[in-house]
Amino acid sequence: MCTLDGCGSHEHLGPPPKATDEERRLFLKGAVALPLAVILADPMLAHAAGHGLDKVTITTPEGDEMVAEVAMPATLPAPTVILIHEWWGLNDHIRAVAAEYAKQGYIALAVDLYGKPPATTPDGARSLMSSMDPAVATRKLQASVEFLRNHKDSTGKVGSVGWCFGGGWSLNTALATNIDAAVIYYGNVKKTPEQVATLNAPIMGHFGTLDKNINREMVEGFEESLRIAGKTDYQFFWYDADHSFANPTGGRYDGEDAMLAWERTMAFFDEHLS
Repeated sequence: MCTLDGCGSHEHLGPPPKATDEERRLFLKGAVALPLAVILADPMLAHAAGHGLDKVTITTPEGDEMVAEVAMPATLPAPTVILIHEWWGLNDHIRAVAAEYAKQGYIALAVDLYGKPPATTPDGARSLMSSMDPAVATRKLQASVEFLRNHKDSTGKVGSVGWCFGGGWSLNTALATNIDAAVIYYGNVKKTPEQVATLNAPIMGHFGTLDKNINREMVEGFEESLRIAGKTDYQFFWYDADHSFANPTGGRYDGEDAMLAWERTMAFFDEHLS
């Protein structure tokens, strides 16, 4: 099941997008490109797509250390994006998405807020999530923003994007830093007007009408908090889909809505980070 903090099912309710054996063979040889959804749905392809990221150590002023992974685009300098993982932790899925962001022209930093191997079961993910110190996570994300803004190949523009658990933390990053844009995929947005008072970045949110936890009541409450705080630079999109609809490794994947959300996200980052 899915909770406010993450999605806890890897069961497929329908067939995921799938590469043929020949497409898989050619992709692994570097001879063909495949759609991102097909790559993410295949563990072998996702691992291959994300294996080329470089590890970097980011240190907060308080001395907290985080090993993150960065994917570089072909053309530099470039705008930058922080990718924040689901409750599973930093896995091949997120690495592969970071690699795709690099192909789209961004320096993509996949952070690891846990500092531990990713979980493969809901119980494991729940344990990782509950053991994380939110204050330390906030400091790590603040340091990540500074790392990217001051990167020698950066244009100085920084965005954030996250899914489920990471969606909530993408919002938290926008509240705690001076990033230039933030995207939230079905993340916890339960915030008071006082909590959103520090928000200066434009934000985009993607939500599913069938999501029973990150639901319309929560999102409308968030909108009300934004209005009370005088924040107007936001846009939220609703899809006839469930929680985690953009993840092809889960049973709630909706290919059409996932693609539409991706296109909207790319246009949003292009507007605010280019």
